Order: sequence, then structure tokens, then C-alpha cells
Amino acid sequence: MSDRIVDEEPVAVTHTGPKGVINDWRKFKLESMDQEALPPSKRELIRQMSSPHKPRDSCVGGFNRKMSAQEYELIKEDDEKSLRKYRKQCMQEMHERLSFGPKFEGVYDLDSGEDFLEVIEKEHRLTVVVVHIYKDGVQVCEALNSCMDCLATEYSSVKFCRISAAATGASERFPDDVLPALLVYKAGELLGNFLAVTQHFSEEFFATDVEAFLNEYGLLPEKECGPGADEDEADVE
Repeated sequence: MSDRIVDEEPVAVTHTGPKGVINDWRKFKLESMDQEALPPSKRELIRQMSSPHKPRDSCVGGFNRKMSAQEYELIKEDDEKSLRKYRKQCMQEMHERLSFGPKFEGVYDLDSGEDFLEVIEKEHRLTVVVVHIYKDGVQVCEALNSCMDCLATEYSSVKFCRISAAATGASERFPDDVLPALLVYKAGELLGNFLAVTQHFSEEFFATDVEAFLNEYGLLPEKECGPGADEDEADVE
């Protein structure tokens, strides 16, 4: 079985070594702060501290001195917040460089048995494929489809698909009493085969219930950090 070849974009080269890391941090801090919202005196102080270069001669007299306690307290809170944000960005960039699998958006509708086989056999070997087999007009199937839509936004490295039992070409294998069904594959191998999967949930279930069920069997990767992760981390700390 051949794997799909994924073109990798060139990765930007960053500084290495202690001095390079410090300079990257200074640059990130300077670019991420809302300069216009700061008082002029604090803006100038941050600019001087964020620059890896020596100040020009005209500025040496004003900044060639130890930082006062007042100045230290002035920037301490913003400095710690920016450092947390910088650290998280570095970890995210590292994760992206080490992640060779493709990314997906939304749930993919499969129209035939051929589409079903293709997504199983030809998808990237690192990609988890979750297929929902459903029947139109069945309430629990529609509810599970909504849950799949939610999960697809949170797990972009997982390929979520759905196909009606009639379209599979093997509807006799999926009678009404085994629907909805969830099949989970990776590298062409069947990892999970859950018939009448909603029997494991309460009458009213949500995406978090489906997520917890799949995680119980170790079928989902680690959830990716959302845009609000920085604020959440700051609140916790």
C-alpha cells in the first residue's frame, strides 16, 4: 500500500544558542506589545531593553544605568506575560515542524464505496480516519453528525468522514439496528469498530461524550491548542 506524499514547506531558520534565543525573545516581546497603549516613558524603556544592539551615543547618558525598583515593577508583569506567550509560541512551532501529517477542515462526505475504500487505503499513514456510517432521517445519526462537525474543528490532524449505509455498496452489513456506526482506521488498519455506538451514550449526548468515548480507547491524538490558550494559561497561573 503506497502512502500519500505530503509536500513540506520550507521552515524558517531561527537563531540557535543562548544569544540567539535571547535576541529572538527580545524581538518577539517588542513586536507583541501594544506600543500605542503604553506611556511614552515606558515605551522608550521597553524599546531600549528589547534591542539587542548597543544604544546610540545620544542615548547612552539616559540609559547607561541600573534599573530602578520602580522601573522593574513597571515592566515585571508585562514581561512575565510576554514570556509565557513566547514560550507557548516556540512549543507550537516545534510541534508543527515535527508533525508530518496533513491537516483537514470539516467533515468529508463520502458518496460511494469507492470513496470509502480510497480514504482508508490511501490516506497518510500517520492520519487517524474516523468514519460515521449513518442513515438519513434517523435522529441519533443526525446528532452524531453534529458531534463530528464539532470534533473536526478541534482535531485538525484527524480526518472525519461520513457515508450513508446505502452508499457503501454493502448496506446488508449495516442494517438499521447497528446504526449509527463509527469505524476508526490508521494506515489502512481497522482500530475501532463500534456498531450502534450511541448505545454507549445517554439519550441526549454531545461532542464531549463522543470525544471521551474515543479517548477511552486511545483513538484520538492530543488536542491542539486553540487561539485562547494563552489567556487560559494566564488565568490559571
